[in-house]
Amino acid sequence: MKFVCERDTLEKAVSTAYRAVASRAGALPVLSGLQASLSPGSVEFTGSDLELTIRSRVDAEVEGQGKAVLVARLLVDTLAKLPSGTRVQVEIGDDQAKIEAGRFRSELRTLAASDFPRLPEPEGDAVKVAGAPLSEGLRQVVPAASRDDARPILTGVLVASTAEGVRLVATDSYRLAVRDLAGISLLPEGQKVLVGAKGLGELQRLLGDEDVEVFLGERYVSFRLAHTEVSARLIEGDFPNYQQLIPSGYPNRLTVERDALVSAVERVSLVGGTNRDSAPIRLAMSADGLELSATAQDVGQSYEPVEAKYEGTDLTVAFNARFLLDGVEAAAASEITIESTDPLKPAVLRGGDSDFLYLLMPVRIA
Repeated sequence: MKFVCERDTLEKAVSTAYRAVASRAGALPVLSGLQASLSPGSVEFTGSDLELTIRSRVDAEVEGQGKAVLVARLLVDTLAKLPSGTRVQVEIGDDQAKIEAGRFRSELRTLAASDFPRLPEPEGDAVKVAGAPLSEGLRQVVPAASRDDARPILTGVLVASTAEGVRLVATDSYRLAVRDLAGISLLPEGQKVLVGAKGLGELQRLLGDEDVEVFLGERYVSFRLAHTEVSARLIEGDFPNYQQLIPSGYPNRLTVERDALVSAVERVSLVGGTNRDSAPIRLAMSADGLELSATAQDVGQSYEPVEAKYEGTDLTVAFNARFLLDGVEAAAASEITIESTDPLKPAVLRGGDSDFLYLLMPVRIA
């Protein structure tokens, strides 16, 4: 069997499915490959690490039908090096695939198709959801989820139905992001599920203005777009009671222009770094406005005042610079507010309306 396809569309489909290929195949080496399923008029590529599965379909001239598993990394790298616009022919035999494009020829060994696991198919009735608001909500919330596999509950995003629509919540115990999406009926009333943040992050990359179909099964949730389908395993367990962490009111309130704050934080934090282990950045808030400062031993220190409006008692609080930037950048508004109680209690960052909330734990400073 073989197929012929234009290089750019083929490379896009393969790269999309490749994002779910297992980085460490472990006991199932075939998961380092991409399953190619040939049918009349199209080829579907499937990548999976068993937690996340991405299927991406491309129109092609196809001869024969069947399935084969191609070595994913080699296929991605080969297509990336081919000239744009080239017609690519892939002929699949018993244990190898011949790739031809212009004067280029390559023969790559294939993996055993019979070893490729049976992967989840969409279950239940589809619910159609607008892609643009869902994408924006995921952009704001997913970065706050934990990446520590030792704490699997926190690697997920809580998706809960509300009276107005749906709520997305994620936390890594250092920050908490909450976004309400009004008018979106993603789940039956009163239902909530915990979905792996990795899968939702990949979905967010693919979403555009078009609607997405959502299938909620017992163990997986699937999202179907025009040429792509993303399936993520549901995480079992109880999500932390995050609502008790959000105070009903704060005595101190800072209002600052978002872009000015982002630029200043990026400059000042250079001496301490902007990764998760960076030195904290201090925010000194008073009636005169906001002063940012950062100090790193053996490196130096930086300082910059930022024009802002402040209501409350003079207060200096420190945050992880990376986590602060994530919250400020997630706020889709030209002006943001930071509400706080004291240097040891979490502060709340909001942007524009009340649909988005970002709670950030402070860093203890001397």
